[in-house]
Amino acid sequence: MQEQSVKAILVLEDGRVFEGISFGAVGETFGEIVFNTSMSGYQEILTDPSYAGQIVTMTYPLIGNYGVNPEDVESRKTWAEGFVVRESSRIVSNFRSTMSLDEYLKVNNIVGIEHIDTRALVRHIRDKGAMRAGISSVETDAEVLLRKILEQPEMQNRELASSVTVESPFTYEQAPISEKFHIVAYDFGVKTNSLREFAKFGCRITVVPAETTAAEVLTLKPDGIFLSNGPGDPASMQTTIAEIRTLAESKTPIFGICLGHQLLGEAFGGKTYKLKFGHRGGNQPIKDLTTGKIEIASHNHGFAVDADSLPADVEVTHVNLNDNTVAGMRHKTLPIFSVQYHPESAPGPHDSEYLFERFVALLNAKTGN
Repeated sequence: MQEQSVKAILVLEDGRVFEGISFGAVGETFGEIVFNTSMSGYQEILTDPSYAGQIVTMTYPLIGNYGVNPEDVESRKTWAEGFVVRESSRIVSNFRSTMSLDEYLKVNNIVGIEHIDTRALVRHIRDKGAMRAGISSVETDAEVLLRKILEQPEMQNRELASSVTVESPFTYEQAPISEKFHIVAYDFGVKTNSLREFAKFGCRITVVPAETTAAEVLTLKPDGIFLSNGPGDPASMQTTIAEIRTLAESKTPIFGICLGHQLLGEAFGGKTYKLKFGHRGGNQPIKDLTTGKIEIASHNHGFAVDADSLPADVEVTHVNLNDNTVAGMRHKTLPIFSVQYHPESAPGPHDSEYLFERFVALLNAKTGN
């Protein structure tokens, strides 16, 4: 027996309304509406903590055709507030699949909407900017939903890392056969594949909560420190920024990605700012200014480091070729570098995996191995 369609609406804070059909959990949800240009990888996207506080729109029109499986999750739970697609596939064709996307959203209580014009929605976000929004399959009066949306917090000045981080430190279970280095990874919203990458290079990883102090980290005697990706406005994390500044002064090698990169920019004395609609997808062109090479990288961020605000002892190493925003930087005298994108490649191309190898090479140089 075919499931009966339930009407759902998507309302943006500027009053734009999209009518569609509910899929996933029936209910109501709110967040910043953003779009992702990846053709696949929806399971990794839903379980990426960087999407906390956001409703994700997929630009590719058909999503869900290869189903969902237990291996491709990137954290302990789903984090996206809502999911928007043109059409969700009820037909699943993949030998690894254990359930459909629709079932997965239901199990994880994620409200979704389909059969809307996602091209029009993405054009609207691109023109007007990312903004607050709501999806509801229980309240179909747009004016009522809009009033609720306007009561929600904006992403700017919003601190979210504390809502996604682990409660206590732990050692990543996939221990290397021959341990070369000990990495302490700050969990601002870390993805599992970053930990897998370090383990691949023979590193033991201790994951620590976002609020861990520099003194506590240094007590663990790390060979290197990893500042992970995560959600929210980096400028709202001034206490963490001060601790990172102390870690930098210790001359311990540091590698930051995404939110970790932005926090380093602030720690160096630079400024961050909110992008109009951000970069999200597995097809962002990046130029490595140190080698001249071009790589295609996976992105998921709504804030960026202001190049003009960086001090003279910090240089920009990578730029996004779509808009020339800062995509990477390094300190000229300290063993610290960072990138704005996701080199762990889950989902996304593998062009940027060399960055983990580059960090391990830095650790080798630091220890004289």
